[in-house]
Amino acid sequence: MLVSAAVFSFVPAAFAQNHDSEQNKTTIAAGETIYNAKCSSCHGDQLVSTGQTFDLRRLTANDRARFNNAVRNGKNQMPPWRGVLSDDEIDLLWSYVRTNAYEK
Repeated sequence: MLVSAAVFSFVPAAFAQNHDSEQNKTTIAAGETIYNAKCSSCHGDQLVSTGQTFDLRRLTANDRARFNNAVRNGKNQMPPWRGVLSDDEIDLLWSYVRTNAYEK
């Protein structure tokens, strides 16, 4: 009986990890869709900068506030996206950017 209880105790953890992984893939894919529609024309396909704008792959995990501020309020030639992108869409963009960042 002890063995069966041990086996069943691993099932929820494995399911949760798989579910989290699928949810992360969905989040990243949604962020990529938004990026392709709103950001890629300036920041480059698949986050590969043309050199004329900031390379988003350089953002680190500590740059979240900087990212949020630039997206919402604009910066230099970048227009503000406040009111165009929701907070949820900005979160999805951040997930996509961080997945492709140089520093994980």
